[in-house]
This record gives sequence, structure tokens and C-alpha cells, in this order.
Amino acid sequence: MQNMISFDEANKIISSELNNFKIKITEADILDSLNCILAEDTIADINLPPFNSSAMDGFAIKYSTKIKEWKLIGEISAGNYKSFKLSNTTTIRIMTGGKLPDGCTSIIPVEDIIDNGSFIALKNSIRVKPSQHIRRLGEDLKQGQVAIQKNTLLKPKHISVLAACGKKRVKIYKKLKIAVLTSGDELIDIDKIPTSDKIRGSNLYSLLALIKEMNMIPVNLGFVSDIKAEQKRKIKLALESDIDILLTSGGVSVGKFDYLPEIFKNLGVQIKFRKVNIKPGKPLLFGTFHNKNKPVFVFGLPGNPVASFVDFRLFVNSNIFKLLKINQRDSIRATLSIDINKTDNKKQFMRGVYTYNHAVSKYFVEKFVSQSSGNIVNASRANCLIVVDENIRHIAKGEEVECIMI
Repeated sequence: MQNMISFDEANKIISSELNNFKIKITEADILDSLNCILAEDTIADINLPPFNSSAMDGFAIKYSTKIKEWKLIGEISAGNYKSFKLSNTTTIRIMTGGKLPDGCTSIIPVEDIIDNGSFIALKNSIRVKPSQHIRRLGEDLKQGQVAIQKNTLLKPKHISVLAACGKKRVKIYKKLKIAVLTSGDELIDIDKIPTSDKIRGSNLYSLLALIKEMNMIPVNLGFVSDIKAEQKRKIKLALESDIDILLTSGGVSVGKFDYLPEIFKNLGVQIKFRKVNIKPGKPLLFGTFHNKNKPVFVFGLPGNPVASFVDFRLFVNSNIFKLLKINQRDSIRATLSIDINKTDNKKQFMRGVYTYNHAVSKYFVEKFVSQSSGNIVNASRANCLIVVDENIRHIAKGEEVECIMI
């Protein structure tokens, strides 16, 4: 159990365990479904558009190459259709979204005509094309077609499609309930002024924010001291509650007061691994607990703020998104602006900033000088993690690297 495993092995184990988890499906009001995961295909119940309509404010005509002037015989606005039959020499004034009259084959935009009151004429330089500025019935979606695929992360752009398909209620995956507990005698809450050897417990709030960003339900379990009995009491209560995932921060390394691995084991958590060959974030524990036949997944994250953040991004966030089958753009390839050197065989995730150079259509990335796992200010200024594999010791300026976006 003490053996260190690789980054890929760790993710394979986590992914395999999470695949056994069946996420419940619930229903939500269309607006409450924003940032949730769609649990079924959305099928178009009607054709979209539902009728032939004008794409512009203009004049409806029956196309002919010989006719340049038309008599105005009526008007159609959106939602106020009137029945007209066009000939080659008559026209209807029509507004954007208006249903086309019988015989209409083209729309002439308002700006392309000379309006003489009861007649309109084409401006000299204008040429009319067949079917121009017409939106055809069902050209966006045919009735019965899939409008939005299952497992889509619903954004505002999807809400309009759901509405057009008549979906006031939407089937979504139930949000996971993820609890966070941070341990350490040195921690105080953030509204207090640190004295002597105390520090503000920023990890608690960072992890809760990351959970909220994923649109999951954060459960704040607060801080716990380095008293073993108190840690065991709080963890037992958490494991036996209705949470899906328990995150702890601190107490999983090899220090004298790092009790959590022993506590987890005594409470029945099946520990799958305790160390991963990465930097930062090596002391990472993952295990499973069965609470009345319901699995609870346990991640013991490091106490260092940057290491905790990196492990969440690499192992918690990514595997939950895999479970939900969300396709997200996870990384880019960028050209190094500075040499990278490392002295160990760990897979490293170095903080840096990438930018896009439009002149050459390429991404460039610069590594921060400081890579301290306790430097949260430095971490807040990064927008990526530069991936340096285990067997790589040197990457020269100008070479391409993988950058995980954060």
C-alpha cells in the first residue's frame, strides 16, 4: 500500500471505481438546469423553423429575372400571418420572422429597393437570387431529430434550444454532494488574524470554490485539529451522511500527526493508493467506503495549498467529468518561452502563463520561476500547468509542451 504509483495508474484506478457509481436522474425547471448535465437526448417535437419565413425585413416576391418592379398588395408581420397569393408582379411587405405568403420564392431587403408608395423597384446595382433571405421549414432541425445530446453541459446557448423544443422541465443528472474537511492545529478561520504559528485555512475555501465551479453541491465540514479522536469522529459522521465524495486536506503524508490513513482504514475505507509519483501533490490518498450499499469516494489531498489545488484538478475534477461523459477542452500545445530543467523522475506540473500570438497563430507559455507548493499568490496568477513527464530532465526554449488549462 505504501508503494508509489504513476499518474496514469492513479487515474485509471479512480476512473475504474467511479465507473461503478450510478448517478441519479432528477428533473429541473429549464432555468434551474443551467450548468447541469443533460440526462437524456432532447428531441425536436416540431420542425425548426416551424414554417417558411423571412430572414430579413423586406419584400416577398415571386422570383423572375425579367421583373424589376412590383405592386405592393399587403403586409405580413411576425406572428400576424395574412393569406396572400403572389404573382410575378406583386409583392408583400414582410418583417423578419414573418410567415411567407403563397408563391414567395425570394425576399428583397428593404435597403435594396426604391419605395414609391404603392410600388417598389430594385435599385440599379442590385441582383436578386432565388431563395435569398428565406428560412425554410425544418432547415435547423427536423421534427424527431436530436436537438441536444445526452451528457451535454447545459449553457445559456442550450437553454434557447430547450425552449424552442418545448422543454419547461428538463431531465438532468443529480448534482454530486462533495464534502470538504481540512485538518491541522495550525489552521484558523479566515476572519481571524493569525498569531504566533497559526495560518488562515485557505484550502477549505479553495476546495469549496472548486466544487461550486463544477456546479456540484459543496458541504463545508470546516476545520479539525490534530487530535486523532476528533478527526475520527468528524470523518465517521461524514462517511455515514448522504455525501457522495469526501475530500480531506492535510494529514495524509508521513508526519507524526498524519493520522488520516489509519483513521480511514479503521472506519472501513478501502484505501487504493497513498502516493503518486508527481510534483506537486505526491501525498494523495484515494479510497472507497460503502455506506448502506451506497459508495462514498474518499480523496485525501495534501495540506500544501498548491498541491491540494493541483490534485483536485488532475484527479477529482477530471474523473468526475469523465464519469459524466463531459467533453471539455482540457489542454493545449504551446511553445516554451524559457528552458525547463528538473532533477527528479517525477511527473511534474509546473505553473505558468500561456498566451496566443495572432501574428503566428501559436500559443506560447512561460514557466514561473517559483514552483513552491505553498505559494498561493503565484498560483493565482497562473492559467496553466506545464506537463513534464517522468523521464524528461530538460526541455529547451522553443520546444512544444502540453499545458493543462486551469
